[in-house]
Amino acid sequence: MKNQAVAVALLAVMTSSILNTAQADKLDDIIDSGKLRCAVTLDFPPMGSRDDKNNPVGFDVDYCNDLAKVLGVTAEVVETPFPDRIPALVSGRADVIVASTSDTLERAKTVGMTIPYFAFQMVVLTREDAGISSYDDLKGKDVGNTSGTFEAIALEKDQKKWGSGSFRAYQTQNDTILAVAQGHIKASVVTNTVAAATIKSGKYKGLKIAGNAPYTIDYVSLAAKRNEYGLIHYLNLFVNQQVRSGRYAELYEKWVTGKPVDLTVPGVYY
Repeated sequence: MKNQAVAVALLAVMTSSILNTAQADKLDDIIDSGKLRCAVTLDFPPMGSRDDKNNPVGFDVDYCNDLAKVLGVTAEVVETPFPDRIPALVSGRADVIVASTSDTLERAKTVGMTIPYFAFQMVVLTREDAGISSYDDLKGKDVGNTSGTFEAIALEKDQKKWGSGSFRAYQTQNDTILAVAQGHIKASVVTNTVAAATIKSGKYKGLKIAGNAPYTIDYVSLAAKRNEYGLIHYLNLFVNQQVRSGRYAELYEKWVTGKPVDLTVPGVYY
């Protein structure tokens, strides 16, 4: 009887330990560590860039800082080019992706994506002397975009359908814009925020916006590892409260200006 009682007690301790381990998730780990590591792309102003002192700034940087604040931890920006966003998360170099990541079904096979926290309209960025005034004028032209982005996938698909011209993929947003400015490609498709910030900066002369691209609005999400349900639920509530509190509108005015894009899809409940 004594041995049986000891065995039952040990089983209870082991079961409790297993349950506690199962209940713990990345949200607990972040809080316990005192640090939130956000994967952020810093060549994508005004969402992410560096100021004249080389400090990370932008909408996504502020969003990461807001999330860290409500968690009661310190924010750490992990600079990640667009193609490196998901690898940085999966490899454990970052805890959360806060990097304007389109909520595609393909990405959702690998990572867990939240409700949208931002949305973009796509526009054509070209040179004033390229003879392009609308998206239709891109047919048969050499075009390009930043590898792995929503707009790159859409533009390459159309280029293949047109059957002429070429598509070139670039590692970073800056490389893409430089290729347009130097005439390596005739045009690219970028977000309205990138186009406006690029032209406003004066860094590249002779660039212009040649109308909207006929793409759906690009809704972007925060992302965590797919099995981190506790963290994903928390991130969803955080996005919701950023909108409800007016903070989303505040950050939009600070970095983009104007009326914030509606984060809900007509006829669909998030």
